[in-house]
Amino acid sequence: MNRRKQKLVGIAWFILVLILISSMIAVAYFLTGYIYQVIGLNPLPLAIQIINTLLGLLFTGLLIGALGRIARSKGWIPEMNVFAPIIDALERIARGDFSVRITKEYADNEMVSKLASSFNKMALELDQMENMRQEFISDVSHEIQSPLTSIRGFAQALKNEKLTPQERDHYLNIIEEESTRLSRITEDLLRLASLESENLPFKPENYHLDQQIKNLILACEPQWRDKSIAMEVSLQEVMITADEDLLSQVWINLFHNSIKFTPEKGSIHVDLNHLENQVIFKISDTGVGISEEDQTRIFERFYKGDKSRTRSKAGSGLGLSIVKKIVDLHQGTIQVESKLGKGTSITVSLPDGEP
Repeated sequence: MNRRKQKLVGIAWFILVLILISSMIAVAYFLTGYIYQVIGLNPLPLAIQIINTLLGLLFTGLLIGALGRIARSKGWIPEMNVFAPIIDALERIARGDFSVRITKEYADNEMVSKLASSFNKMALELDQMENMRQEFISDVSHEIQSPLTSIRGFAQALKNEKLTPQERDHYLNIIEEESTRLSRITEDLLRLASLESENLPFKPENYHLDQQIKNLILACEPQWRDKSIAMEVSLQEVMITADEDLLSQVWINLFHNSIKFTPEKGSIHVDLNHLENQVIFKISDTGVGISEEDQTRIFERFYKGDKSRTRSKAGSGLGLSIVKKIVDLHQGTIQVESKLGKGTSITVSLPDGEP
């Protein structure tokens, strides 16, 4: 119905313009006829027709322009300024104001209505990106400031000449730990930035995934044996086409997290299976678990659910963000199931072919 209405309106405007042009040509005909009679000029009929047509078009343009200016000044046709709110909103975005929205409805103009809707969507996405950027800068500043504050404080404490050798060694150990933590944060930030760049070297190749996982579990043996953790492993022989170096970062992060948050004499179970066109990796532990609220956010940058344990088991808060990014690059999925005090299970599903 709207299209039919718009078509009828278009036809009406076309007829109106034709009538207006014809009227102005008629006015030009009588005007030039009078002028020719006064000056005694008798031009050829073709010349008269051309002159009258050109004058008629000129008069039409002048009349429409004058009427348009009057109508705009009186506010009789506000639709003439239909793009003004959009232009104003674009200028505000150019100045960094991403909260601007176009609230005016344009139900009678489908094209402008779609343009306004697309603009609001763009502005919303820009606003969200800006909020994420500011939050990320805040998180980075906080994470870096924390170890720097510790290093500065204990370095000042070392200036005290009355310290015992034991106290001095204790302070030096803390400075070393905080320096390592700071270094780990910067390394993870660089790794995450590399993963998010379009120039990331992505080199999928065919290799034995089960052998890779077995080697990494053995590499972590000192950590889980030191806590007397029972490591139960069930690995099906699996060939996969993927970036071996990137996936090794996924498994290492998941192993370290399970070992870190599993208490002494706990257990960790690792499964690897090949189902149809999917490779399913699952790691389950009897650790402290993750609350339902935190499970929805553990893959966010710098997010740490249990604030009470971050000091004794400090991390960069970027490990699982890196894991999620690498899994996404391989067109896979990652899921978490957990209950506080009972443990956590993380499942990674990957296509067995080249992503």
